[in-house]
Amino acid sequence: MLPVDEIRIDARDLEPPEPLEKVMQALALLRPGQSIRLLLPREPFPLYPILAARGYGHVTRMEANGDYVILIRQAGT
Repeated sequence: MLPVDEIRIDARDLEPPEPLEKVMQALALLRPGQSIRLLLPREPFPLYPILAARGYGHVTRMEANGDYVILIRQAGT
């Protein structure tokens, strides 16, 4: 079970730009202390500067199966 302070977006079956659109929608709903966990089959390089420009940081991890998990939260938290 995921923590209630996390919004999970499984975008592994989506084609660009849908994952980016889903993240932007989730950022608009994010409450203080919440984070977004994004699951993708490739690393979303175009997303990183967009997050930084909006005051969000990220941590990216590649899973053993090749999928990427990107944890997004307000910068400085």
